Amino acid sequence: MKHTIALIVENKPGVLVRIAALFSRRGFNIDSLTVGTTDKPDRARMTITVDGDEVVLEQVTKQLNKLINVIRVSELDPAESVERELAIIKVAARKEDRSEIMQIVSVFRAKIIDVSPRSMIVEVTGSEDKVEAMVRLLRQFGIKEMARTGKVSMVRGSRAVGS
Repeated sequence: MKHTIALIVENKPGVLVRIAALFSRRGFNIDSLTVGTTDKPDRARMTITVDGDEVVLEQVTKQLNKLINVIRVSELDPAESVERELAIIKVAARKEDRSEIMQIVSVFRAKIIDVSPRSMIVEVTGSEDKVEAMVRLLRQFGIKEMARTGKVSMVRGSRAVGS
């Protein structure tokens, strides 16, 4: 089962390594990991997506809470959260394919952010499924390069992971 964990940590060198090592020791493969500063420059927020069973995940959560630089750990329920991913995709774009690529981009409410004589760079934001669907459609033209963020997630409503 996929789990999304949000962490608030001290924004210091070495924190990411300690957290990644904890997951590695427990045999968890991290599917995605995003890190960025919060509204407080001395704190960072990590969103980690892992696949695993509930029992081991509970143990990892307890161990994360024991790490000195970890301020808060929360497992996010996808039904109660907003989740997004970003991908930028460089796709081969022959002259005769450009209008079809532009139609696909339009359907997905994505953006063309760069055009060159032989390629286009497309930016798509949305759920993992939306990003995957767009990637599948663009493959027919030839994907030259792709960069994807990990998932970022936030609880809906007034509740917050913070502090």
